[in-house]
Amino acid sequence: MHEMNIEMLRTLSCAMPGTEEDVKWGNDLCFLVGKKMFCVTALDGPFRASFKVKPGAFEELVQRSDIVPAPYLARNNWVMARSPGALSNDEWELYIRGSYDLVRAGLPKRIREQL
Repeated sequence: MHEMNIEMLRTLSCAMPGTEEDVKWGNDLCFLVGKKMFCVTALDGPFRASFKVKPGAFEELVQRSDIVPAPYLARNNWVMARSPGALSNDEWELYIRGSYDLVRAGLPKRIREQL
């Protein structure tokens, strides 16, 4: 199994219904559902990715050496994995899908029904 990278993250994120991609802030690839971000990764530099988690998972994950509260988004329970090895591939899938589910659940009902 390969270590997580942008292409793997993209494949994982885009497999979820209604996912759209956008480049924001010049060099950040954002994955959105219903126009709301659920995952962000930098297009340049070393691989890192930010995503939303449940409050309990936030406290647990930021105890790991390569995971920190996400800049600007930590107050909304977003974390940033600073390396591909910060999570196992199974954990990447679990947390990216979980982020998608959390963001999707917060969308208005009419938008959720359109996805």
